[in-house]
Amino acid sequence: MTTGELIKRAVDAKHAVGRASSDQKNHALLTIADALTEFSDRILSANEQDRKDAENVLSPALLDRLLLSEKRIAEMADGIRSVARLEDPVGRILETAVRPNGLRIEKIAAPMGVIAIIYESRPNVTSDAAALALKAGSACILRSGREAHRSAEAIVASLKKGLTRSGLPEDAVVLVEDTSHASAEELMKAHGKVDLLIPRGGAGLIRRCVENATVPVLETGTGICHVYIERSADQDMALDVLENAKCSRPSVCNAAEVCLVDRAIAGAFLPKLFRRLVKDRKEKGLVPVELRLDPEAAALIPGVPAGEADFRTEYLDYVLAVGVVDGPEEAAETVFRHSTGHSEAILTRDPEAEAAFVSGVDSAVVYVNASTRFTDGGEFGLGCEMGISTQKLHARGPIGLRELCTYRYVVHGDGQIR
Repeated sequence: MTTGELIKRAVDAKHAVGRASSDQKNHALLTIADALTEFSDRILSANEQDRKDAENVLSPALLDRLLLSEKRIAEMADGIRSVARLEDPVGRILETAVRPNGLRIEKIAAPMGVIAIIYESRPNVTSDAAALALKAGSACILRSGREAHRSAEAIVASLKKGLTRSGLPEDAVVLVEDTSHASAEELMKAHGKVDLLIPRGGAGLIRRCVENATVPVLETGTGICHVYIERSADQDMALDVLENAKCSRPSVCNAAEVCLVDRAIAGAFLPKLFRRLVKDRKEKGLVPVELRLDPEAAALIPGVPAGEADFRTEYLDYVLAVGVVDGPEEAAETVFRHSTGHSEAILTRDPEAEAAFVSGVDSAVVYVNASTRFTDGGEFGLGCEMGISTQKLHARGPIGLRELCTYRYVVHGDGQIR
C-alpha cells in the first residue's frame, strides 16, 4: 500500500479515535497490550531477522537498541497498560474565565488528530508511540527505519488485532511500508492531513524534518548529556552515577557523553574515574569506556587526546569525553556551548555550586546528584514517552499525553451579541 493511501486511512480513522470515551480507549490499550504478548513469538522471529541483517551495519551498542526479548516485549506491554491507567488528557478543562458580559470561556484539551512518527532502529518506539497517540485521542502513522522494519511490522500486526477486538478501527495505527527517504518526505509534506510530525532518531533525521517539513514538527533532540563532578561531590557517589549514566545503556539519548571534572579535585578524581570506567570494567569482562581527554585530563590519566569535536559528539557508544573546568560557572558555560539541551547533571554537596550550575545551563532536564538516565517518560510517571523534546515551544523534556494534545475554546453564552 502506498504511503498516501496509508495517510488517508489514518485520516479516516481519526474521528472515531477522537470521539472514543476514556473507557473505550483504555479497553483498547489493555487489549493491544495482551495481543503484544500473545504474538511475542512472531515479533521475536521478525526481530531476529532484523538483527541478522544489521550485524555488519550497526555498532554493538546500536544492535542492543534493536534487540527485543521476551522481557523487553513484556516491558512494552506493561508500558501500554501504564498509559491506560493514566488520566485521560482529552476534554480536560485547562482554564476557565468569565467575562464582564457574562460569557464563560473554557480552554479545553483536544486531540491533535493524526500524529506521524518517523523513527530509527528502536522497535519499542512502535508500541510506545501507538499507545500514547491512542490515549491522546489521535490516529498514529508510524514510519520505522529500515533496520527495525520487520520488527515494527510484527508489532503493528499485533496492535491491529488488539484494536479490532476492542472495537476501535485498526487503521488508528498504520505502519508505512516504504522505508525510503521518499516516504519520510511524503509525511513531511502531508499538510492538512498530518497534524503533528515527531522525528525520533539521529541528528540527520531531525534536521531533515525541521528543515523540510510543511507540517508542524515537534523536535526531539539528540543527547549530548554532561555530568559535572563539582569539587565538594561525594566521589564514590559521583563514580556510581557517572558509570550508570555512561554504561547502563550507552546507545540511548539520555546516556552521558561528556564528563566535566572540577580542577580542584581532578588530580584525585580522574585516576578513580579511569579505574572505574576502564580497568575495573576490563577485569569484570565488561566493555571498557574509551576516554577522550582534554590536555589537563590527559596529563593525569591515559586516554585518547580529544579534539574540539569530541565534546559535541553524541557517541551512543562506550566513549566519553572528559574535560577539566574551574568551577560551576565554567562548567555551565561549557555545557551551554556544547549541549543539545537534553539532560545535564551536577554532583555536589554545595548549595551555591548547585544554584550556579542549575541556573547557568539551559537544558530540558537538570539533575542534582542523580543520573541523566532518568530522563524517560516512564521514570517521570508519564507511562511511556513519544521522545524527549529539546525545543521550547509547546513541549519540553519527556513527551507524554498532555504534550500530545492541542486545545480549543468552548464559549458559553446567554444570547450575548457584540
